[in-house]
Amino acid sequence: MSVKRCADIGKTDDQPSDPGQATYAPPVSTSPRERVRDACPGVLRTHPAADGALARLRIPGGALDSAAARMVAGCARDVADGAAELTSRGNAQLRGLADGAVAVLATRVRSVGLLPSATHERVRNIVGSPLSGRAGAGVRDIAPLVDELDRGLCADPKLADLPGRMLFAVDDGSGDLAGLPADLALRAQPAGQILLLVAGGA
Repeated sequence: MSVKRCADIGKTDDQPSDPGQATYAPPVSTSPRERVRDACPGVLRTHPAADGALARLRIPGGALDSAAARMVAGCARDVADGAAELTSRGNAQLRGLADGAVAVLATRVRSVGLLPSATHERVRNIVGSPLSGRAGAGVRDIAPLVDELDRGLCADPKLADLPGRMLFAVDDGSGDLAGLPADLALRAQPAGQILLLVAGGA
């Protein structure tokens, strides 16, 4: 799999780098008002670009196991332009999707657990400390917190209405995400507590 950084890698909102409104694919339906305010693409709702449809796969915490990594590489090869882009939020982005590719992509993404909820897929923007759980990194392994937050988001029907630009961050206490303008952040503390920060403040 070839990996390249997307054109909007420096942007924090993870928006498409190409202008235009998003296209919608079944089974997700949204109101006209929602379409206007939130153009963030997903797997089920793609974005029309000059080189074909663009899809974005949410990867909470930025962690992929081997099966998921192979799936992303296979989708890039089989239904996209051959490359998988990394976004500023640790998600994967595929370009150049052909007609009919959304159904194939959704099936494959769902098979490795990266599409647990069709209604919540675009709100699962969770960035985690990349070295958490490794020797000397942070004060605790935040992988369980990322998983719990992801499950909690998907379990509440009301949270499906969150904007696709909303960003959650889970910091292992090393402070490596301190400069990230997250809307809500959890930061591990040495004594075992978890600090909640809202829009950058405690």
